[in-house]
Amino acid sequence: MGRPGVQAGRPAERGGLRLAARRRPSRPLSGTPKTRQRLQRGTLMSHNLTDSPRPTRPTVAWIGLGIMGSPMSENLLKAGYDVTGYTLEQDKLERLSAAGGTAAGSIAEAVRDADVVITMVPASPQVEAIAYGPDGILENVRSGALLIDMSSITPQTSVDLAKAGAEKGVRVLDAPVSGGEAGAIEAVLSIMVGGEQADFDEAEPIFEALGRTIVLCGPHGSGQTVKAANQLIVAVNIQACAEAVVFLEKSGVNLKAALDVLGGGLAGSTVLARKKDNFLNRDFKPGFRIDLHHKDMGIVTDAARTVGAVLPVGAVVAQLVAGLRAQGDGGLDHSALLRAVERLSGAQI
Repeated sequence: MGRPGVQAGRPAERGGLRLAARRRPSRPLSGTPKTRQRLQRGTLMSHNLTDSPRPTRPTVAWIGLGIMGSPMSENLLKAGYDVTGYTLEQDKLERLSAAGGTAAGSIAEAVRDADVVITMVPASPQVEAIAYGPDGILENVRSGALLIDMSSITPQTSVDLAKAGAEKGVRVLDAPVSGGEAGAIEAVLSIMVGGEQADFDEAEPIFEALGRTIVLCGPHGSGQTVKAANQLIVAVNIQACAEAVVFLEKSGVNLKAALDVLGGGLAGSTVLARKKDNFLNRDFKPGFRIDLHHKDMGIVTDAARTVGAVLPVGAVVAQLVAGLRAQGDGGLDHSALLRAVERLSGAQI
């Protein structure tokens, strides 16, 4: 098989992209935590290895600088990548520039000289809008570049994008994430990837600057399928937590104490840990909006119907999410499912 990420007869460098084997040290590395992190990523600073050149990093174009895209692109800058970004909001471009990135005036300008293009936009229509057409990514990026779509979209959209990219000589990975705004800021996202092994190996150093759990799930579209399952689990979990909160409060129990002890037992979950303060403080500032979760529940419902999977609980929660959105709460964090349970329980919201 040869070295990971290198196929037979394939050069070790392609278009400035570094091929990375998935090496993990067999024993703990010495030094500070930051030094150990740099050793693991193969980017030890020059004052520690003065006689070793720093590895060449690919230039990155980032399209979509929203709640998730802005902190993720900034984490790439912190990791030493050259990032050029484009989005529709001027303040987000100014934020990227302030962090050390380069703001572009168009998609074409952003991607023209990029080795890697990363997209993070809300849904399939937006991915199609930025990818196709004379002003889109595929018409303006160089042949041989790697396009990584980190949006949450339908699996079929990802499959179609990969086929269109191949016709232009552009390699494509679908790589949606889980972890919300906090995970994006802290660079601890879970990244579920669909595509070719060799392309995944090339992209892995970039993924390591963005997340903690990074898995190639299968061929094109597989990352999106796993993300749909993730959103199903998260929505059902939030709904269960919301129902528990209303039940506890109406029973006169100290809510904070109850959530603390529940979090330490079998009922504990990442959702409960991340959203506990939202429930306690009724703080629904969006980390992941109801509008987007509504879109994702539509994706998982349609995909399940296509493969013949029955999701009875998921279908109910999808309707509860839709109802919350219809009541004007679509811009709130998905922990606002608590508001729907409160309304059903007679509270005036």
